[in-house]
Amino acid sequence: TWRNSLPETKRTIDEPGMRRVCCGRMLFDNGSFQQKRAPFIVITLCGLSAPILAAVTTYGDLAIGLVVSATLLVAFAVATFVIFPLVFFRVFMAIIITCMSWISIGSALSYWYTASEQCNPGGPNFSYTYYITVTGIIGSVVNFVAVLLYQNFLSGWKFRPVLIFTLVIGCAASIIDLTIIMRWNIAIGIPDKIYFLFGNAIIENLVIVLNSIPMSSIYAKIAPPGMESAVFAFTVGIANFCNMVSQLLGSGVISWSGMTTVGDDCNWEQLPYLIIIFQILIPLLVGVPAVFLIPNVLQTEHLIDWDNQGSSWRQRNADEPDEEGTRTPSTVDDDVDSRLEPLLL
Repeated sequence: TWRNSLPETKRTIDEPGMRRVCCGRMLFDNGSFQQKRAPFIVITLCGLSAPILAAVTTYGDLAIGLVVSATLLVAFAVATFVIFPLVFFRVFMAIIITCMSWISIGSALSYWYTASEQCNPGGPNFSYTYYITVTGIIGSVVNFVAVLLYQNFLSGWKFRPVLIFTLVIGCAASIIDLTIIMRWNIAIGIPDKIYFLFGNAIIENLVIVLNSIPMSSIYAKIAPPGMESAVFAFTVGIANFCNMVSQLLGSGVISWSGMTTVGDDCNWEQLPYLIIIFQILIPLLVGVPAVFLIPNVLQTEHLIDWDNQGSSWRQRNADEPDEEGTRTPSTVDDDVDSRLEPLLL
């Protein structure tokens, strides 16, 4: 950055709409803000949603946190429907539903794998060194392999098939957890450490990478011209917020199921049922149909044709009056699509 390896043109106060802020030490593009005020306000509030949820769950009850998170998600969905084109809203809802369909119970699984013999008689009783260090090293190698597999086999697929494929593989990884919990691997003579390494430790990391690559491409491709970074941050922020809510839901499910994961008198009876319901059935029955809200195009093609599908949105945002009552024309050339186009690895 210091050597200007990322070339960029420095903004100046002489440009239309630019204002000095912070005692004249910074420049603020008031013209662009006035043109797209509503989207910028929604995006800013989205950035505050995670700290709000963290504060509520820290100092309040779990149920209150779930109500607040549901209220925020509904508010963002309504704002997106009002502000952005319908095709953008559909992709936005697909992101929310697919993220929320995977309710995380990973904390209970971690306790089950590492619990002592007193807490989990006959269980794997993995040491933290094995569970964290060894699986972490293997996971790093798998991440690299996953990128190569994606580039060579999945990068030419359309968005819908590749996302459905990763969801199904993710459910298959949960079956491996279920197999170890039910001790079926011991019944066929496969030790826990070997089955876990070549099962969960590999497939789970593989699925994370295979899913994150097309989703990152979607986050970038739905950004309208002139608001690439802001809308990209908005969609990524919503996805991260949904993951937080998923973990919050998982904590609630574990608590309400009556499971006890610490101490000498642990109760794991409900764990297999939670895996079947929340990590196999719900992703298949809810997450997979949600994928069909995303346009079925190749990953190298545009998800939204902003010249046609987004024309009304662009006109509405380009013609809003500024502070002086004048209307500022859009600075985006209609013949040039300046959206961020990420290169597939």
